[in-house]
Amino acid sequence: MKPIQSVLITGANAGLGREAARQLALHKGIEKIYLGCRNETKAQAAKSALEAETGRDIFQILLIDVSNPVSVREAVAGLHAPVDAAILNAGGTGGRAPNNLTASGVTNIFASNVLGHAVLVDELLERQLVTSTVLYAGSEAARGIPKMGIARPELETSSVEEFASIANGSKFGPDGDPLEIYANVKLTAALWMGSMARQHPHIRFVTISPGGTTGTNGMDDLPFLKRLFFKHVGGILMPVLGMMHGVETGAKRYVDGLLNPKFESGRFYASAGGSPTGPVIDQATIVSDLANPVFQDNANRAVHQFA
Repeated sequence: MKPIQSVLITGANAGLGREAARQLALHKGIEKIYLGCRNETKAQAAKSALEAETGRDIFQILLIDVSNPVSVREAVAGLHAPVDAAILNAGGTGGRAPNNLTASGVTNIFASNVLGHAVLVDELLERQLVTSTVLYAGSEAARGIPKMGIARPELETSSVEEFASIANGSKFGPDGDPLEIYANVKLTAALWMGSMARQHPHIRFVTISPGGTTGTNGMDDLPFLKRLFFKHVGGILMPVLGMMHGVETGAKRYVDGLLNPKFESGRFYASAGGSPTGPVIDQATIVSDLANPVFQDNANRAVHQFA
């Protein structure tokens, strides 16, 4: 594994992205952190706070909206030096209209979680602007969290067409359940990363779930009752029950996945048990389809139909 001294983080002004930036800055070997953010005002506030908290002037703002491929390409065009690693952290449940289609023909939730990051990675690779590691923020939902009422995604064929139907929303229809859609989107992303690892063996591609994490904005756009449960009721009870942990723990998973070579390219790491906390393991030991190269390549081809 090549040394990592510079890191680009998407969704870096709040939650897991901001905390990962803070933790990385405390590693002496890290010399540059690009804060990928949509909003310049929020980005400036995060940059100032991070400099004060860490005592380091190593943060640089990169304006980028990963739901918009044009914004992604413009952001990469503004990079004048390679980064060693990228943390693909931005995402969430897709805003107030997660199932609406973007100009690219995918749903908002797919655009912000997968397509924009695929475009980002492609641009970085094409311009030789990433040298070591790409880490994607996966989700335990991709293999189901029964204790939280999130079923394992059910794929009928794992074909290019089925993954494309996840991307454009036709698999679920306009009134699909946001958590079911989110689980399928994150599954598609984990498989895409596995395919990219085989296609680009000189770069390490690691998917790692931050786990059930309090203090993030990821569930802010869920319907009211589900948002109430995950953000407020669950946010109090689940940590007590050992089913959620703090943002510091979630972000540390990113940092470990980035800096520790034991996390292998092409693998998806998440919690071992039925709840989204605790030690992480290779999820292919739970769901063997995650390591299926045909399924991985089908997901990759579907993603690139829209990229």
